[in-house]
Amino acid sequence: MQVYLPIAEMSIPVEMIFLLGAFVGFVSGMFGVGGGFLTTPLLIFMGIPPAVAVGTQSCQLVASGVSGVMGYWRKGSVDFMVGSVMLGGGLMGSLLGIFIFKFIRYLGQIDLIISLLYILFLGSVGLMMLFEGTFTMFKKKSMRSEFNRMKSPSLLSRLPYKMRFPRSKLYISVFVPGGIGFVGGFLVSTMGIGGGFLLVPAMIYILGMPTLLVAGTSLFQIIFTSAFAAIMHAIVNHSVDVLLAVILILGGVLGARLGVLVSRRIAGARGRVLLALLVLAVCAQLGYNLFLEPSQLYVMTIK
Repeated sequence: MQVYLPIAEMSIPVEMIFLLGAFVGFVSGMFGVGGGFLTTPLLIFMGIPPAVAVGTQSCQLVASGVSGVMGYWRKGSVDFMVGSVMLGGGLMGSLLGIFIFKFIRYLGQIDLIISLLYILFLGSVGLMMLFEGTFTMFKKKSMRSEFNRMKSPSLLSRLPYKMRFPRSKLYISVFVPGGIGFVGGFLVSTMGIGGGFLLVPAMIYILGMPTLLVAGTSLFQIIFTSAFAAIMHAIVNHSVDVLLAVILILGGVLGARLGVLVSRRIAGARGRVLLALLVLAVCAQLGYNLFLEPSQLYVMTIK
């Protein structure tokens, strides 16, 4: 069934949008990432304008994040204190990103820049995750626990305003989780990425959080930064298509609940390898589309 999207100004099968939302929600719940790194490129592949894809998918991140956090909360796998500090930084990063996004759109290069940023970020992060996950899978098992297995660099340990986080058993400067949240919020507003695929490794290897708490805490922060980004995109850039968002949300909620259930059956390193392969596949497709000669070299529009 075809549905007309008023902001995107195009018609598209509603079944495709629903299945896309369900798939991204499934990935979000299973790996503890926002899923925006998949939603935005896949919407672009379907012909949605990049500016609309970035602005609208933030709404879908909120719904899939809420559903995912509820599942992790029931398992006691959310550190709300760490998530709240990250949220403070995330809101500031999101606000800065909104105005940078508006400036780039004013220059008329938003489509090209979004594609290039996705290729750069997804390619680099995907390769690092693939290397780390593969190395972890094949190295000899150690009797040492993963809990706080990597100490923070000496520079981070000397930062002021230290705070205790009892749930994660951390004693660290608030600037560290706040800075990680700032980066996540910036990515939400500029690229439509929930930031989970960056937040999760940063929370493990920089903060030293227990891996069981990372996914749920990451999703908790993503919920609020994504909601803030969606509101700001609607007000400042007018790039949020509500109808598209509703269909994505319906599919995302269902997919996220299934993803949380499946996450219990996938080992940490194996799951990271699967996620890395998925990230690299999206990156390769974006690169192919960027350098592929379009069917129409020139298109005239009337505004």
